Amino acid sequence: MSKISITDVIDNLTGPWQPRDLATANDAVVRIARFHGAFPWHHHDEDELFLCWNGAFRIELRGREPVTLGPGEIFVVPRGVEHRPVAEKPAHGIMIERPETKQYGN
Repeated sequence: MSKISITDVIDNLTGPWQPRDLATANDAVVRIARFHGAFPWHHHDEDELFLCWNGAFRIELRGREPVTLGPGEIFVVPRGVEHRPVAEKPAHGIMIERPETKQYGN
C-alpha cells in the first residue's frame, strides 16, 4: 500500500498508447496513457471506462456519434462496441478495465 503520483507517472511515460498500470482494486485495474493521434479500431468483451485527465480526446464509436471528453469527464464504452480514442494534441486518459483486457481488443 502506497500512494501514487499520477503526475510523476505521466512525466515518465515514453510515448503515446503505452498504458501504465496505476493500481488494482477488486476486479479492476486503473491504467493511464498518453493519447496522441488515432488508436486502431477495436472492441472488448467487457466495458471500458475512459476518464480524461488532461487535454481532450474523443472516443469514436462505429456507427454512432463520437464522444469528446475534457478534463474530469468520463465515458463508458459498452462491451462489444467497436471504438477508438483519437487525440489531435497530446492528452492523458485513465482507463478502468479488467486486468485481462487486451489493449488492441478481442
